[in-house]
Amino acid sequence: MDTRLSWPLEAAKQDDSERFLWNQAGSNLCLDFHGDPGAAQLVVFSDGNHHMALEASCQNFLKQYPDINDIFYATTPPRVISESLLQGGVTIGNLTINIKPHVFISPKPILDNLIDKGLMTSHKAFARSRCNVLLLRKGNPKNIQTIADLTRDDVKLTLSNPVTEGASHMIYRETIFNIAKEQNLDVSTFESLLDKAANKTLYGDNIHHREVPQAIFSGQADVAVVYYHLALRYAKIFPDHFEFIELSTKNHVQTDYHIGIIGDGGEWGQKFHDFMFSDTVKELYAKHGLTDI
Repeated sequence: MDTRLSWPLEAAKQDDSERFLWNQAGSNLCLDFHGDPGAAQLVVFSDGNHHMALEASCQNFLKQYPDINDIFYATTPPRVISESLLQGGVTIGNLTINIKPHVFISPKPILDNLIDKGLMTSHKAFARSRCNVLLLRKGNPKNIQTIADLTRDDVKLTLSNPVTEGASHMIYRETIFNIAKEQNLDVSTFESLLDKAANKTLYGDNIHHREVPQAIFSGQADVAVVYYHLALRYAKIFPDHFEFIELSTKNHVQTDYHIGIIGDGGEWGQKFHDFMFSDTVKELYAKHGLTDI
């Protein structure tokens, strides 16, 4: 039985030829750097939680402007792309790519920091997450229905890392606590569940939008709290492995995604920035479970 998920090709430029593809899922797998950095005339650094909608947007933009040749885009947690920008390139294992982005996408605090460092002059929100859900193994073998089930002894929860992915972790944490209060559950029980030192919850290392589904697929965990658009993506591309339950709450905790230009944006940065506010992108993001501002 396979122990690793087989992710589909994700890139702005979809090659129909019989190109040789290589990876070893146990030790050498690169999923969040897309495209040909040598040929691309547009480079986009983005946080990764909405990678499926960004991929569709990049594909559409490339079709409109084929002279770009390719778009090289990164979809990692903000810390990774921020550090890569500051050091002037991306290091992936033993591979270093000296490349700088023309466009940067992330939550507001990340881009505010880039303004403070003089790397960007302004930014603006263009998309928003919808809500958060429980991601489950197909068939829901442990009959997990509400957040109350997260505290059961036979249920293992997995979440994004509170240190390396603080932004998404706080979204999920606040969601759990808000619902617990609404349902008159013991909040201290959930505080204990999420206490990293207590080791009751399985935390990923760096990239939860890949690690969370892998943990559930491999049996290391039974359930996760994730963005609706992430769960929708997993259920679409791995329909035999995942399903999800929307969480009912009066206070959905959401994330706004901002976009700004690095430096002068090169030849294509401004055009891509403007394109991300178009009706086309709004429709693409809605298709993938997000909303516009």
